[in-house]
Amino acid sequence: MSRLTLRFLQAALLPAALLLAAPLAAQTVYTWKDANGVTQYSSTPPPSGSYETRQLNVPPGTPASAEVPAEDPVCAQVREDLALLRGDRPLRVDSDGDGEPERTLDDAERANRVELAEATLRVKCSGNAAPPPEESTGAGVAK
Repeated sequence: MSRLTLRFLQAALLPAALLLAAPLAAQTVYTWKDANGVTQYSSTPPPSGSYETRQLNVPPGTPASAEVPAEDPVCAQVREDLALLRGDRPLRVDSDGDGEPERTLDDAERANRVELAEATLRVKCSGNAAPPPEESTGAGVAK
């Protein structure tokens, strides 16, 4: 091989080799169980309670999650609650805070909670109005 060919290969292969050998960037992910026993994942720790951390190795140049605006956790929770409230399954309520549901929501309470959730979405989650009610599929989870 000529010297020119060797220099060309070096110039072309060196950057490629450096990209492949670049260290992975570590990103911390926090996991915890919410009040409903659902595992939550976030790049920030929960405001209170215990949590675990996990390190994810992300190749350099991978778009950060900050580039895609994350929905406010309150808005996400209200949307989940609204989906359950609009479902046809019975919803049980923990009135005394002991973690055990004591009673089932009646139709009037359910309607009031739907109105409250929709109002919360309109006020707190501007630009993300409450989605219209969908036909019930029975896929909601009873609490």
